Amino acid sequence: MRYINLDSLNEQLNSLRVEFIGREPFRFIVLDDFLYSDAAEFLLKAYPETSEGVWDHTTYIDQQNKFQKTRFKEGDIFDQVFRELNSAAFLAWLQQLTTIEEPLVADDLLFGGGLHQSTNGAFLNVHVDYNVHPIIKHHRRLNVMVYLNKNWQANYGGYLELWDLTEGKSQLMDSIAPAFNRCVIFETNEVSYHGHPKKLNVPDGITRKSLATYYYTQTRPISEQVPEHNTIFVNTEGLSGQVKRFKSGVKAALERINKQK
Repeated sequence: MRYINLDSLNEQLNSLRVEFIGREPFRFIVLDDFLYSDAAEFLLKAYPETSEGVWDHTTYIDQQNKFQKTRFKEGDIFDQVFRELNSAAFLAWLQQLTTIEEPLVADDLLFGGGLHQSTNGAFLNVHVDYNVHPIIKHHRRLNVMVYLNKNWQANYGGYLELWDLTEGKSQLMDSIAPAFNRCVIFETNEVSYHGHPKKLNVPDGITRKSLATYYYTQTRPISEQVPEHNTIFVNTEGLSGQVKRFKSGVKAALERINKQK
């Protein structure tokens, strides 16, 4: 089975490139019907519950109720789709879309990526990502997020927020619903602030599901080079955001104490 609808993406490439490179202060694009429709349905049906297999769901001050899975049996459906997302054909398309000059490199380790599944109460505060892969030491340049959530309601929250925080600004650029078969591609640099800071408010049995892959280059433009750093979070919610972070920090501390018992 083929997953990414590259035929359609190639047909739209020129117009998509113009849209992508025209964004400021960082470049991004939203693509609907990114996967073949039957493939998207197949992935949703196969998407594992948080109770199935091994997931990382560590709580942090700026992240709560998020489950991540990066290891899959060779040949299973998620192994196949991530191989396609990391394939030479898709990397070539990304290269043309973004006009990044350095050759893009996929991460077969899926460090920080893979399946992301968020349960009720989940949030991920606005942040810029770590800028250097901790193992291969390449520069992180692109995020690709594919959402698998049918009939997502606005009151559920979980919208991907993109923020302009340059030169003293604090402006929400876009708020993107994590809709079924929607892909968001955005560049990773020191101004690409993003997250879903508002807590999920979903009925029983509903989670926020996505696939995430990140792409790297061996170098990056001198104008973008800064010392290696981890994820940098910001509070875009004022006092309520401070209270939320405090409560999440307490939860994280209790989790670590219980693990030591």
